[in-house]
Amino acid sequence: MDTSAPDITFDADGVCSYCTALLRDSGKLLFMDPVERLAKLERFVTEVKRRAVGKQYDCIVGLSGGVDSAFTLVRAMELGLRPLAVHMDNGWNSELAQNNIENLVRQLGVDLHTHVIDWREYRNLMDAFFSADVIDVELLYDNAMLATNYKMAAKHKIDFILSGHNASTEGMRMPPSWNWLKFDARNIRSIAKAHDRTLKPKTFPIVGTLDLIWYRVVRRISWVRFLDFVEYKKADALEILQRDFSYKPYPYKHYESVFTRFYQGYLLPMKFGVDKRRVHLSTLIVTGQISRAEAEALLTGIPYPSQASLDEDLIYFLKKINWSQEELSEYLHRPERAHDEFATESRVWNRSVALYKRLQSKNIFSSSDSAG
Repeated sequence: MDTSAPDITFDADGVCSYCTALLRDSGKLLFMDPVERLAKLERFVTEVKRRAVGKQYDCIVGLSGGVDSAFTLVRAMELGLRPLAVHMDNGWNSELAQNNIENLVRQLGVDLHTHVIDWREYRNLMDAFFSADVIDVELLYDNAMLATNYKMAAKHKIDFILSGHNASTEGMRMPPSWNWLKFDARNIRSIAKAHDRTLKPKTFPIVGTLDLIWYRVVRRISWVRFLDFVEYKKADALEILQRDFSYKPYPYKHYESVFTRFYQGYLLPMKFGVDKRRVHLSTLIVTGQISRAEAEALLTGIPYPSQASLDEDLIYFLKKINWSQEELSEYLHRPERAHDEFATESRVWNRSVALYKRLQSKNIFSSSDSAG
C-alpha cells in the first residue's frame, strides 16, 4: 500500500494503517486456533442443515468462476451441504471462466442457476457510468450479483448465501475513494437518468438499502463469508481445484471477467491512478501467503500477463462497448467525478448500519446472521 490511498497513514515502524486495521479487525479470525475454527464450522453446518429440513437446497453459493467462490462450492459439498450454485452473467464472462464453472458443477453434480442480464440494457447502463466519469463502474455488476443471489434465496426459501469473500485474501478494506457503496440502487438510477432521462433499470436486477433490510432483517437471509470458517490458503485451494476439477487459473484476482480485468488492469490505473493489486497483495503479505519482495516484483509490470493480452482485451472492449479509440482517449482524459455528485443512499445506509450494529450488540439477531 502507498499514498495512492489518500487516507493512508504510517506508524513509526513504517507499518501502514491498512495493515494495522486488518490485523485489528480480523487478526483473531485469521490466526484462530484450528480446533476452535473446526468447532465453529461444525456448528455452522449443523445450523444450515437444521434450518433447511424438507427443502431442496440448504444454501446458495454465489459462483463467479474465481478461485474463492469455486473452492467455497467444493468445501460446501464435502461437508454434506446441498447448495444451489448461482451465477450472474453480465455479458463479459471469459471463455476460461465459463469452462471452469461448467467443469466444476458437472463434476460436483450441483444445480446451477445462471441469470443472464439483457446485454443492450447493461451496455446502456455502462455508457451512463462512463459518461458520468465515476470510478466504480463495477458497481453495476456487484449490485446485480448481490440482487440475483438474494432473490434466488428468497424464491427457494433459503436462509444462507455462502460467499467466497474472506479475510485471508480480501480482508484489507478497499480505500473509500477507490469504489462505492455496493447497495446504492439510487446512485445507479441517478447516474442512468443523468445520461438519458428515459434510461431505467428494467430487467436489470437491482438491490438497495431497504431491499437489503427486508432480506436480512425480515426474511432472515444471512450472507456468510464461508471461507472464514476454514483455514484458507489460496495457493492450496488452487492446487486442489486444478488437480480434481481441471480448473485453469487467472493471472490476477477477479480476472475471470474480461471487463473486470480490463477495468482493473487498464481503466483504473490510466484514468484514476488506482492499482487494486496493492490491496490484494498486501492482504496476502499480512496473512503470510506471500512475501513483500514477491509482491513488489509482481507490481513492477503492467497488471496484465503480457502486453499482447492487454492489446487483445483493448480491441475486444472497444468492439463490445461500441467505442472508437478516440472515444476511449477522451474518456481517459476527462476529470473524475464523485459518486455523491449524483443522488445516493449513503446517508440511509450509514444510519441503517449503525442501527443494525446496535441491535446486534443487544443479541436481537442470531450469531449466524452476523457471520455475513
